[in-house]
Amino acid sequence: MTTGSCLCGGVAFTLTGPKRHAVACHCIQCRKTTGHYWSATAVATDDLEFTSATTLTWFQSSDFARRGFCRTCGSTLFYERRGAGQIAISAGALDTPTGLSEAEHIFTADKGDYYTLPDGPGRHPRWTPSATAVPEDQK
Repeated sequence: MTTGSCLCGGVAFTLTGPKRHAVACHCIQCRKTTGHYWSATAVATDDLEFTSATTLTWFQSSDFARRGFCRTCGSTLFYERRGAGQIAISAGALDTPTGLSEAEHIFTADKGDYYTLPDGPGRHPRWTPSATAVPEDQK
């Protein structure tokens, strides 16, 4: 079990199921909502339980996805694709130790011009389902 929250504590949650490795997203939307790239884990939607959601707000960021954030402190917390059956959670919102490692980078073709990516496997110029899905053996 893993716990997490926003900066002010108005949104607090528990992850009850297995977490996907962390994936760093460099798409323009993630960079705009966080101010940099976004690193997130994911769990099955039913494995996210809120202990507090008094300041949770959802923003419909596209035709197929919404983003959850705290309306008080502004913390970017969640990304949910309609029908995916899973929800991405900001790795930085989790209490430590997280047990995570950042294994992949997606939308690297859209990355900011002010930083460089380390060389290595798991670099994808666009989105890839294999990088963002909770592996079957972890559900």
